[in-house]
Amino acid sequence: MRGAAALCTLGTALLSALPVINAIELVARDSPHVVGLEIQRKHVPNPIERDRLRKRAKVVSQILDNEKTLYFCNITLGTPEQHLRMHIDTGSSDLWCNTPNSTFCSQNDKPCNYAGAYDPMASSTYQLVSTDFNISYVDGSGALGDYVKDTLRMGSATLDDFQFGLGYQSSSAAEGVLGIGYPINEVQVGRNGKSPYPNLPYALVGAGYINSPAYSLWLNDLQANTGSILFGGVDTKKFYGMLHTLPIIPTRAGIYSELVIALTGVSLETNNGIKTLGASNLPVPTLLDSGSSLCYLPNRLVAELYRTIHATYDPEIGAAFVPCRLMHEKVAVTFTFSEPAITVPMDELVLDLGPNPDGTRPTFSNGELACVFGISPAGDGISILGDTFLRSAYVVYDLDNNEISLARTNFNSTGEQILEITKGPDGVPSATGVDGAISTGDLSGTGGGPINGPSVTASTVSSTAFAMRTAHPDIHLGALAGLAGAGVVYAMM
Repeated sequence: MRGAAALCTLGTALLSALPVINAIELVARDSPHVVGLEIQRKHVPNPIERDRLRKRAKVVSQILDNEKTLYFCNITLGTPEQHLRMHIDTGSSDLWCNTPNSTFCSQNDKPCNYAGAYDPMASSTYQLVSTDFNISYVDGSGALGDYVKDTLRMGSATLDDFQFGLGYQSSSAAEGVLGIGYPINEVQVGRNGKSPYPNLPYALVGAGYINSPAYSLWLNDLQANTGSILFGGVDTKKFYGMLHTLPIIPTRAGIYSELVIALTGVSLETNNGIKTLGASNLPVPTLLDSGSSLCYLPNRLVAELYRTIHATYDPEIGAAFVPCRLMHEKVAVTFTFSEPAITVPMDELVLDLGPNPDGTRPTFSNGELACVFGISPAGDGISILGDTFLRSAYVVYDLDNNEISLARTNFNSTGEQILEITKGPDGVPSATGVDGAISTGDLSGTGGGPINGPSVTASTVSSTAFAMRTAHPDIHLGALAGLAGAGVVYAMM
């Protein structure tokens, strides 16, 4: 099955510039081999809390992380098959899941009854690799257990002896994570000093399912039931125009460890014209992370944006609130990456809180309905473009050539034209390189700190820099838990 594409349908001073970089090359096949799975929207009890716990301390230091939708894919592990729902995450690199008796699965609401868990003793193909799996989170919670190997199945793809983490002691809010970033960012590398193992993209290459460790992500719009991740291919019906290829920024040591590119411009478009934001903070290394529902940008840039749209920032909650009516206004934020620009409309950035636990709707003191705004300050962490951005972009992550290609998404596309990504340079189809794209150097004045190495000068801004609560929303933490009342989760069925 070499050359096939595997499809899993889903519910980041002195600047160096490259000349035109290689663009990915696509190859059409009469009958491309595609592994397809259907998805369905599902609720989560508290997506903000779940994502806050999910992030590793060395990656993100924000307290509030994500709000509305998460994207899941169903897989099976073991023999006989054990079904699990995994959170697709471009910001991490390990697949890990809970055991049935983990702390997470033992909670009163029995979350693993739906999410699934993996019991190694119930699988005849289970193999122990090591006892040093240990992933930790911002607040000290996380998962502790083993690295193991077993058979992984995803659609029609079967991977024997696939390595993953197994949490025996787990206080994480994550039901299970399918990390698809660089293998060098795996826990056993960063924490234990071991060599990386082939995670999912590389395992698919090794088994001959795809040509190159590359995949494309199409989340579709906020109201859609489905999106897709396509391993080893690009669907040209899911975006407009050409893909523009940008270099991933390595660490100062020249190591590629995070899916980080240079964000060079941010602007706000209103009826009064276009306003450029945070010019002194840019360019900034920015992680494109499907595991984050919100975007996190330099503090001063965000403060300027909040003042312009009259957002109310609550430092205790770590979120900004805007009147829900803003989602219906012709206002948009445009993100520029040297040349390609992705415009995100307000109906993708303004997120409905849903009802409070008592059934009432969160409101400002003047009675207006309050919604969460999908951009927050990065604090001392690196800038992140999460799902509130990614839904408006078609993104190709090329781990082999250390490139990311972007195009404007085609929302709710029902057509399909899948082209294979070939091995080597220029492997991504329908893509063109960007002349003078920022590729390395000290990206200063960001307001955020590094993940693993892109040099960033922090520019800390206190909470007083953000819009003060002159019209305080009548919102309590229970309302944030109530986000799930209106929020949805994309989960494979």
